[in-house]
Amino acid sequence: MLRCYVTDRQQGDLMGSVNAAIRHGVEMIQVREKDLAARPLFELVCRIRDAAAGSRTTVLVNDRLDIALAAGIAGVHLPGHGLPTRVVRPFVNSLGRSIHTIEEGLEAEHDGADYVIFGPIYETPGKKPVGLDALGAVTAVVKIPVLAIGGITNENTSAVLAAGATGIAAIRLFQRD
Repeated sequence: MLRCYVTDRQQGDLMGSVNAAIRHGVEMIQVREKDLAARPLFELVCRIRDAAAGSRTTVLVNDRLDIALAAGIAGVHLPGHGLPTRVVRPFVNSLGRSIHTIEEGLEAEHDGADYVIFGPIYETPGKKPVGLDALGAVTAVVKIPVLAIGGITNENTSAVLAAGATGIAAIRLFQRD
């Protein structure tokens, strides 16, 4: 099972959570701090990159190819409204995309994404859940790894895996206070 920790520094001790995730072997950390200007985002990505050095954790930055290249990290995670996957693909080793439909998943797969994140599956602040049936429909068609996001807990992870997800992506599940 793939696990992706999506950061949110507003929800507690970010570096403590990053270090715990790395110690627990989380496969990916997606630095998703949309409100940070370029320099502070670059500095944060470098701190997380350095914390993950020598581990099996891949560090990606959300929507910022420039930051990924400048920091020398593995890749980028593109939001649904971000740059086209096919344009970013030649520049990174690891590339993911957020999707909300089967069509978006097929397009991301065709254009060279390594994985997609689909959701929200369950209740999450400010978003309407799509549910396990929608997840199953996506995983039945999209052949690259599909990670489920949105309200993911230790208790419901087995259900998203049973629906065909390759793994999970979450903020609160990995956030430590």
